[in-house]
Amino acid sequence: MSKIVIANFKMNKTEQETKDYLINFLSRYEGYKANLILAVPFTSLPIAKFMLHGRDISIAGQNICEDEKGYTGEISGQMLVDAGASYVIVGHSERRVKFKEDNKVINKKIKNGLKNGLSIILCVGESLADKNTMKTLVSLKSQIEEALKGLYENELENIVIAYEPVWAIGSGKTPSSKDVEMAVKSIRKVVSDDFSSKAGEQIRIVYGGSINPKNISKFSNIDGLNGILVGTASLDGNIFMQIINSMT
Repeated sequence: MSKIVIANFKMNKTEQETKDYLINFLSRYEGYKANLILAVPFTSLPIAKFMLHGRDISIAGQNICEDEKGYTGEISGQMLVDAGASYVIVGHSERRVKFKEDNKVINKKIKNGLKNGLSIILCVGESLADKNTMKTLVSLKSQIEEALKGLYENELENIVIAYEPVWAIGSGKTPSSKDVEMAVKSIRKVVSDDFSSKAGEQIRIVYGGSINPKNISKFSNIDGLNGILVGTASLDGNIFMQIINSMT
């Protein structure tokens, strides 16, 4: 199975900057076997759709409204699909913290995304307080169970779980390989217990949090880990290419 490599541009790059980035990046990307997903800003979705047409690279939205219609400043699943997205990021810690998105809202977003034919990148991870009080596994269990509540097992085929320790995102700090492996095993156990052992084995899991070319080797061969989610380091195409080279 090809490794999953997700780039999250966050609130960076105008449409022109995204175009320039893709021109440079695509000139060197041919031949790689990674399952590449680019989460660009909403304003860059149309240009990404145009430039990636016919290429084996997927586009992701960075958020979705939990409801189908109605709210100023929100974006619907239908709009994301129309703009070229086939994935959407849900539950990122920045939205959990800044916009107070709880697991019930995240559950609704997941169901809405799936209803509109989008695959889901579900972010879960412990806070520094959870880590320091040995509650990492408890935190992961509650986030996953509440986020996936009411889903059918076959719908898990369209879900990627991104393990992103909140304390590692943008901090330059990363967990040890052993800690990530333990988290991956715990995530699989939660899915196995709630759905089936087959579902636990097949769910796709990636790691995210301060990944860069210097530490990528630590995450490239962790047992049960299917790939990575890259934030800041993906904004420079040359650096991102180095990371992809290390994963494929």
